[in-house]
Amino acid sequence: MECKSHRWTAGGNVPSAKLTVWNEAMYYFHVSPPEYRKIMFVLRDLRQSKGESLAHYYLRTYGHLVPQCVEFWEFDESSSSAVRIGA
Repeated sequence: MECKSHRWTAGGNVPSAKLTVWNEAMYYFHVSPPEYRKIMFVLRDLRQSKGESLAHYYLRTYGHLVPQCVEFWEFDESSSSAVRIGA
C-alpha cells in the first residue's frame, strides 16, 4: 500500500515532481509479488478550473504505467470517506 496526500499547486498546475513519486510507486507495485493486494490511497484534491481530482488526472495521463492489479482509492477529507476509482 502507498499513501499520498499530494495536492494541485496553489496556481492549479500539475505537481509534476510529486507525480514522479507516484510513478515510482507504480514501479514498486509492478515488481512486487503478484499475490499481494496493491492499493494506492490518495487524498482527493480537485483542480479549481476543471473540477478534476489529482488521482483522476494521474489515471488519465499516466494510466499506461499503472499495473492492472492496482486499486486506486481517494480519501475525501470533508466527508472522512474513501471511494475506489478507476477501472
